[in-house]
Amino acid sequence: MRRASPRSAGRGQALGGLGAGSRARAAAGSRGQRQGPASCPGRAGPGRAGAQTRDPVNVRCFSQETRWRAGGLAGSPADGHSAAAPWTPRAGQRLAQVPQSPRVACLRRGEAEARRFQRPGRRRDLERARDGASVCRREFRTSWTGIQQLFLRKSFLVSNVPDTMSSGDDCQPQIFTKPALGEKEVTELVDRVFGLKVVWIRLLPSYDDQNFHVRVSRNKDVAEDADEYVLKITNSEDSQEPDLIEAQTQAMMFLSAEGFPSATPYLTKDGNVMSLESGDTGPGNKKYMVRLLTYLPGTPVAKIATNTQIFYEIGKLAARLDKALSEKFHHPSVKSLHRGQFIWNLANVPLLDQYIYALGQNKYREVVEQVIEQFKGKVIPKLSSFRACINHGDLNDHNILVDSSSASLENPQYRVSGILDFSDMSYGYYVFEVAIAIMYMMIESPDPLSVGGHVLAGFESVLPLTEEERSALFLLVSGRFSQSLVMAAHTALLYPENKEYLMITAKTGWKHLMKMFEVGQEAVEKTWFETAKAYTNHAPAK
Repeated sequence: MRRASPRSAGRGQALGGLGAGSRARAAAGSRGQRQGPASCPGRAGPGRAGAQTRDPVNVRCFSQETRWRAGGLAGSPADGHSAAAPWTPRAGQRLAQVPQSPRVACLRRGEAEARRFQRPGRRRDLERARDGASVCRREFRTSWTGIQQLFLRKSFLVSNVPDTMSSGDDCQPQIFTKPALGEKEVTELVDRVFGLKVVWIRLLPSYDDQNFHVRVSRNKDVAEDADEYVLKITNSEDSQEPDLIEAQTQAMMFLSAEGFPSATPYLTKDGNVMSLESGDTGPGNKKYMVRLLTYLPGTPVAKIATNTQIFYEIGKLAARLDKALSEKFHHPSVKSLHRGQFIWNLANVPLLDQYIYALGQNKYREVVEQVIEQFKGKVIPKLSSFRACINHGDLNDHNILVDSSSASLENPQYRVSGILDFSDMSYGYYVFEVAIAIMYMMIESPDPLSVGGHVLAGFESVLPLTEEERSALFLLVSGRFSQSLVMAAHTALLYPENKEYLMITAKTGWKHLMKMFEVGQEAVEKTWFETAKAYTNHAPAK
């Protein structure tokens, strides 16, 4: 989920070599015919030979459409978009590697005919170029979904977006990094690395890592008195950053020592908190960082009937956690938490431009684009005025465990019994944490717009927000909705077998985000701030 690294500009080429120079020659023509705009197939400028004037335009427009479609973008000339997107040699090479199919063959045929047209003295190839372009345009309009799936499943997705292109960034392939170890491999791994015998194992749902709930015995001959742990296998991309994983693990150990309900690692045979191990037998011989963490009891917030009391407690927890990390956690690895381009850091909402193609063209995409633009104009300029801290970054309804602290069925009271998943830790701002907590607690409430006030009240009982921070809260919550919904759609395209888990937030998330914008920032903030104010001279609402 990283942003594509910058590349040199000016390398755009068509799939089969229709570079800028070739297109210019096609536009001029061997006899100086004038061409119509390249943004619309079939249109021609005034020329002496109508058919010959239209044909190069068709060829050029088809090449443009090819680049847009194969580039993974929803927009294209056929969709009513006139802006052209650059093509790169790397993207062409990836397309050349895709196994033959009618659609891919169609792409190649049209481009091959277009190249033949460029050669001097080949007038008879003009008709072939026109026919090839016409056939392939029809293919695109009727069966683009199939070729898109082919690209995604073969890992040839090209995540090009206009904003990235304009800055000269090159296309980057989306690499599949999630581990896929089986139970037998996991059992052997636990024995080899930690010296423990697995007596029971269960796969847990996860986003881009792989987690197993295991019961283990220290005595290989006795399965009684088994201890429970979570084996966490970090994805191959993040596994290349051992300092970052070290910082996350040390933070968990620190918080546990400070009295927070956080997991701690079981040491390897070598006395380390983690170990880099070879993973599945797929291409590239990927390596994954492995940790064995204590299993925390409790029920995820997502599985309880939430109330205002637990919302207040979660807000309070968010402030206490960030405050402790920022003021007392000083491990040398902490510098790795400066994660400038990390897509899940709230400061990087504008980077969603790279992934928004996954939404297609609909009303949801329009709202996300609106969030991004407002975020750029109203939040980014204020960042320097926010108070900095270390964020947990993912206090969602599945990462917070609770236990009931009362016997009342009508008005249950809860206490937080576990904080999970520190993989999104990064340097950020206090207001980021409360915004993230508000967004995810909205998912679990039948009255989502009122939730923010209760979470905010709990947070401000520890750390009151400044006026600047409060004024950004609406867009920060909207930004987190956008991050979660866009990245879930993007990742579900890559891992369709995990779609049910990835799209959990989307079940109600879109409805809540749309409702926030329908009601408007002023009304939503008024509800939040008045609710939080009511807590000032009273105990938390029950």
